[in-house]
Amino acid sequence: MDEYQSGEETTFIVDEVSGIIKESIETAIGGNAYQPSRVNQWTSSVVELCLSQLTKLGKPFKYIVTSVIMQKNGAGLHTASSCYWDNNADGSCTVRWENKTMYCIVSVFGLSI
Repeated sequence: MDEYQSGEETTFIVDEVSGIIKESIETAIGGNAYQPSRVNQWTSSVVELCLSQLTKLGKPFKYIVTSVIMQKNGAGLHTASSCYWDNNADGSCTVRWENKTMYCIVSVFGLSI
């Protein structure tokens, strides 16, 4: 692996990752209405698109990507995560996206190599 310099090349930039997540959701789901039969396909597409774009950044991170798609019907959803890591090198980003019929929540964890 190439030698990495300190600074932006080795930093988990939340705004950059957030943009990748939003773009991936729009590409995979876009303006579709909630369809239970397509949820598995959508969640797989979202995480694969995110991972593909994150690895193209060429940063020294291992990535963990999770995705939840939920129909908008008034039901509650509570989620939490906790990590024991190096706050100076590692990072995370969670995006909640919604349209008229569903929510999509994507979390990305970047663990410095």
